[in-house]
Amino acid sequence: MTARWPGDHPYFVPRTGDRHDPLLVAETMRQATMLICHAEFGVPADDQFVMWDLSYGAVAGELTRTGGPTEITVDLLCSDIRTRGRGLREMRTALVLSRDGRRLASGGGGINCTSAPAYRRMRGARMAVLADSVPLLPALPPHLVGRDREKDVVLAPGDAPGRWRLRVDTTHPTLFRRPNDHVPGMMLLEAARQAAVAATADPGLLPVGLDARFHRYVELDEPCWFEAEVLTGLDRDTVTVQVFAHQGGAAVLDCTLISPRRVPAAASLAPAARTAD
Repeated sequence: MTARWPGDHPYFVPRTGDRHDPLLVAETMRQATMLICHAEFGVPADDQFVMWDLSYGAVAGELTRTGGPTEITVDLLCSDIRTRGRGLREMRTALVLSRDGRRLASGGGGINCTSAPAYRRMRGARMAVLADSVPLLPALPPHLVGRDREKDVVLAPGDAPGRWRLRVDTTHPTLFRRPNDHVPGMMLLEAARQAAVAATADPGLLPVGLDARFHRYVELDEPCWFEAEVLTGLDRDTVTVQVFAHQGGAAVLDCTLISPRRVPAAASLAPAARTAD
């Protein structure tokens, strides 16, 4: 399938400026997987998807922005497919994203599909949080988490160094495109990225590698805490940060992010030359 990355997105724009935000890789993987579920497996539009794990590795030099929309070719392989009756229950996906014939990123993940009635039974009273207002916490200064606008900050000050509280804004046009009874997975990944930026004091952090595990739903109306640790001695050319999140005393997310210490030069966008056999 084909994905189109906008040349100037109001949210997915890293502080480096000349590169696409690597989290667009994760967002593309999410949307491509959902598209395949609906178009090829007949999953109804009101069914719920749960993402349990997601990982990707991107090539920093291939993330160059051209100023206009960028067309990405997405190859997706489905495996470990399990069904319930005639419906899809769960599966794993492996994806390769390429541009102009060159690999830009690859990754994969696992999802579950739950019918709308089963989801309502499972979530029960939690569904009522959709109608409740979630108090908006004070934001960390945007420059500390690699953002330009306070509205895009998803972390609030914590109670100890290297510890922050999740800041949930249910009116955010990108993170909450529709009403939700729990915190979306992409918001948790953004919180992990912002925690990594704060921990490294590097607003230009470029998470070209990401490996995330989601353990349970993150509720909107309970405190969720993020902690980050910069790992040392692994690779002098990269920075690795481990981020953990917990709510109500239980782990909800662990995520490892990898960024080059120095972002390499952008790759040429000219198609690769072909040679005769």
